[in-house]
Amino acid sequence: MEQRNNVTEFVLLGLTQSLQGQKILFAVFLLIYVVTMAGNLLVVVTVMLSPALGAPIYFFLGYLSFMDVAYSNTATPNLLIDLLHGKKTISFQACMTQLFLEHFFGGAEISLLVAMAYDRYVAICKPLHYLTIMNQRMCFLLLLLAWFGGFVHAILHIVFVYNLPFCGPNIIDHFICDMYPLLKLACMDTYVIGLTVLANDGAICVVIFTILLVSYGVLLHSLKSRSQEGRRKALSTCGSHIAVVVLFFVPCIVLFVRPPATLSADKYLAVFYTVITPMLNPVIYTLRNAEMKSAMKKLWTRK
Repeated sequence: MEQRNNVTEFVLLGLTQSLQGQKILFAVFLLIYVVTMAGNLLVVVTVMLSPALGAPIYFFLGYLSFMDVAYSNTATPNLLIDLLHGKKTISFQACMTQLFLEHFFGGAEISLLVAMAYDRYVAICKPLHYLTIMNQRMCFLLLLLAWFGGFVHAILHIVFVYNLPFCGPNIIDHFICDMYPLLKLACMDTYVIGLTVLANDGAICVVIFTILLVSYGVLLHSLKSRSQEGRRKALSTCGSHIAVVVLFFVPCIVLFVRPPATLSADKYLAVFYTVITPMLNPVIYTLRNAEMKSAMKKLWTRK
């Protein structure tokens, strides 16, 4: 692809122009980043090393945490560095790389949440055939489809934005490179491309979010015939999944399910799903999952 513009870098305005505010945000986001890395890596290592966590759902949970680590690293380290500098710049190529990676890992995580919903459906509605259906081959196939879905989602963004003419200005009112702020800077009418973003981001988020909520609704309805202990265990697992789905999808829907435009509040919503949600995922799953907590305790108290 040939780049047709005279912009070699973009200036990111970040979250605040206040030096005092930047210091406070640096401390807060550094703490969140450390907790995110520690929590998610703890889940990954626990799933890898614990024989008790051999069920398919823990296979998916391990990769969800791995994706959260990768997804968080696409934005948070640069955000922390920028909070320490007066002028926050990012080269054109680095901007395109960040755009690709954030949508690659974000898209893969959305696809993985669908795979996890399917896993819960089979476990609850077809328990006798669960291990037959969710065998190792099926798990790897669903994981591969998640990675492929994330790649297609991300590459479409790059295809549409890379060849746009950027002739100035080059100031982005955000802390990361994202589609709507970039389209605003292009020296051409980007209305049609904006509609493709609406379809690639907004429509996909709404459709998958709806499918996930309906599927979990069906699962919860099917629990009426289960024993009290079975209902309790299934409700705990499904409750964790629903919480993660809501935390991830609601900010994305607010950002992308609307006419193509950039609003000053967008960057604060983006903080939620790029910085905060990856930290909350391992907390939600470990605090509500007795098997995970037990495996962590056994693994990390070995002498």
